[in-house]
Amino acid sequence: MLDQAASRRLLTTDAASQRSAGSLRVGRINLEVRQSIPLWLQALILGGAALLGIAVSAALLVAAGVSPKDLFDEFVVETFTDSGNFHSILFQAAPLIFVGVGAAVVFRIRFWNLGIEGQMIWGGIGATFVVLHTIGPPALRLPLMMLFAVLAGMAWVALPAWLRMRLGVNEIITTLLLNYVALNFLLHLLYGPWIDPKDAFPHSQQFHSFERLPEIGWGLSSALPIALLCTALAAWLVLFSRFGFYTKFVQDNDRMALAVGVPIKAVTFVCVLLSGALSALAGFVIATAQEGRLTQSFFEGYGFSGILIAFLARNNPIAAMIVAVLVAVLFVSGRSLQVFYQIPFAMVQLIQAIIVISVAASEFLIRHRLHWVH
Repeated sequence: MLDQAASRRLLTTDAASQRSAGSLRVGRINLEVRQSIPLWLQALILGGAALLGIAVSAALLVAAGVSPKDLFDEFVVETFTDSGNFHSILFQAAPLIFVGVGAAVVFRIRFWNLGIEGQMIWGGIGATFVVLHTIGPPALRLPLMMLFAVLAGMAWVALPAWLRMRLGVNEIITTLLLNYVALNFLLHLLYGPWIDPKDAFPHSQQFHSFERLPEIGWGLSSALPIALLCTALAAWLVLFSRFGFYTKFVQDNDRMALAVGVPIKAVTFVCVLLSGALSALAGFVIATAQEGRLTQSFFEGYGFSGILIAFLARNNPIAAMIVAVLVAVLFVSGRSLQVFYQIPFAMVQLIQAIIVISVAASEFLIRHRLHWVH
């Protein structure tokens, strides 16, 4: 009898302790891989990440001495109410569209082209070569400049593409290092045979009027409609054509694509050449629509901006065009901050980097979800 009573007391004590432990349990967070995600939630996560990056950037600018009211005036009020600023944004948007769409196209097949600035340099060199050697009659000079720019950019990016496909060399290293080769060759030309004979300053001679992109009215250059046309063609190619279907195969699983007969090397090479051509066109429009000559720093900042635009647009050419306009707002407003508030250009680049990091980090929440388990 005593043993039975002791057993009942022991069972009662165990049950009470289990109830007490259950009342103290607070649950845990499980990390799960998403099988699918609705488009609206994906857009919400990306938008939230971008807003977080913008908020952090605004806090840094306020800490640097810019008041919140001045930030609102520069980035919102002046952008949409001042016609001069609006024209400047559209003027700046054209080369950004080229580099953004070029990066988006090639990133779709997981070829990480970090040589955008080098291809821009060669685009400017190709166009200036036609000018200095007076190739073709004046009526055909501008189309020939564009053709030489595109061919130069494609040739420059073809080397790292061949090295990757033939020898397996990482394109991140080759495209990045080739930027320095292109830069030093540009400096050699501008400090040497291509120096302006009139003022002996390290830039090329001024282009003639027929060697510059004409304006289309309202203070806008014809570079913008060219950029929009190239965006439409690139979007059709990678989103709606059979070739675009192949790029999706290569992006998702290149081994499976090879097994089902997708021409991986041809698809990769075409995307890489298209990226180089678009980047070179960015250099062409800056030289012919903005600078009016070849200068030694016309390409600065565009390579990182192209990567930013492609990341924000998730490698969609149409979205890249829209994001490029928003980045142009950042460019123009950033210059105002430099002039009127003595904010260094490095701060503008830091803002871009913060937004890129925020959007890149949001990829984790797109691919995974946090699930609370009691």
